[in-house]
Amino acid sequence: MVKRYAMIGMGGRSGFFYTALAKDFQLTSLIVGLCDTNQTRMNVANDQLVALSYPSAPIPTYKAHDFDKMIAETKPDEVIITTMDRTHDIYIIRALELGCNVITEKPMTIDEVRCKAIIDAVERTGKKVRVTFNYRYAPHNTKVFELLGDGVIGKVNSVHFEWALNTSHGADYFRRWHRDKRNAGGLLVHKSTHHFDLINFWLRSHPVSVTAQGGLMFYGRENAEKRGVTEFYTRAQGSEVAKKDPFALHLEEHEQLRKMYLEAEHEDAYYRDQSVFGDGISIEDTMGVLVKYASGAILTYSLTAYAPWEGFKAIFNGTKGRLELDVVEQSYVNSGGEQGAEGALEKCTVTLRPHFEKPREIEVEGGLGGHGGGDPVLLNDLFGENVGEDRFGRAADHIDGAKSILTGICANKSLRTEGVVWVKDVLDLKY
Repeated sequence: MVKRYAMIGMGGRSGFFYTALAKDFQLTSLIVGLCDTNQTRMNVANDQLVALSYPSAPIPTYKAHDFDKMIAETKPDEVIITTMDRTHDIYIIRALELGCNVITEKPMTIDEVRCKAIIDAVERTGKKVRVTFNYRYAPHNTKVFELLGDGVIGKVNSVHFEWALNTSHGADYFRRWHRDKRNAGGLLVHKSTHHFDLINFWLRSHPVSVTAQGGLMFYGRENAEKRGVTEFYTRAQGSEVAKKDPFALHLEEHEQLRKMYLEAEHEDAYYRDQSVFGDGISIEDTMGVLVKYASGAILTYSLTAYAPWEGFKAIFNGTKGRLELDVVEQSYVNSGGEQGAEGALEKCTVTLRPHFEKPREIEVEGGLGGHGGGDPVLLNDLFGENVGEDRFGRAADHIDGAKSILTGICANKSLRTEGVVWVKDVLDLKY
C-alpha cells in the first residue's frame, strides 16, 4: 500500500524525511504537498527532489495559511510536521481534525496546555500521532533496553545520565530560533525530550517528581563580557568581528544553509547565523535535574551545551550490579553537511559490572547512520515495506511524547520556583 504524505515546515529537519522518502521508500510512499511560511525553502526542497529524480517532483507548494487547502487538494494519509516547536500543536491538531494521521518531530509540543490539547484531539478524532524518537532505535540504546528487561542488574534503583553538546552542535541552538525559550521551551524540552524519553523507555516507567537547577552560564553577551570579551556582533554575515570568532557560523560556506536561509531572508527576516554571545538569549546552557520515577528509580541528569566533545554517558545501578553506556557521537551543525551523518557514532562501549564478578563488555551490532545508527532503523519502521511488530516496542505515540516533555516542562517550572514539581499536578496522564 502506498501512503500519501504532506509535509509542513521545510527547514533543516525536513530534508531528513523527504530525502529518505525519495531515495529509499518510493514503493510505499508518495509526497503530495509541501507547506511552509517561506516559499524559498519550499523551492529548495523541490530542487533537491528534482535532483534525486523523484518522479512527482516538483511537488505542489502551499503557504502555511493554506494548510487546510493543501490537505483538501492533496488528500494525504499522513502529515509530517517539522515546524518550529511552538507551532507543532497547531498543525498536529488541525491535521487530526482533517482526518490525517501525524508524524511529528520531537518535542511533540512545548508546554502542558498544548500537550493536553493534543491528547484531547487524538481522543476526539481517533487518529494517530507518532513522535520520531530516533534514539530509541540506535542499536546500543535498544541493547540497554533489552539488557535491563532481562534483569542483568536486577531492579534499577538509580541512573546517572550526562549529555554533552559540544561547541559546534551545542552552540547551534544559540544561533537559531531555539535561543528564545518561547519557541522551543529551552533545551530541557527541545533537546532533553530525547534523553527523558530514553529513560522512560529504558526503565519502562514514567516521571513522578522533578527538581531542577540551571542557567545561562556560558553563552550570551553578559557571560562573554565577564570573560573579558570586548568585541561583539549581531550576526556573522557581513561582520569583520565574526571572522575572528570560532563560534561564528558563516552561511555562505555551506551550500545548503546558504540556499535555505541566507537566500530566504528576504521573505521573513529570519537570521540563522546570530551570535551566540549576543543579547536576547533566554534559554539555559547548563542544567541539572533530579527525577523520581514510578518504578522507584532516581535519575540524576546533566546537560551541558558547550562541552569539548559530543556524546553521553548513562550509568544504571541495580540490585545485582551496574550497567554503563559510554557514547561519543560525531559533531555537526544542523543541515550544515550530510544529514545521514548527523550524530553518527564514533565510539560506543556497553559495560556490565555484576556483583562479585569481573566486568565484561557487551557486544553491540550495527550503529551505522545518523543519531547513533537510529535514523535508518526509525525510517524503515515509519516507511518500510512489511514492517512487522517490533519486539522492543520502539514506536512512540502521543502519550510517549507527553511523558518525555513533561519531565522537561516540570524541570522548567522547578527552575522558576526552585522547588519540587509533581508531574500529576502539571498534567495528570492517569496511568
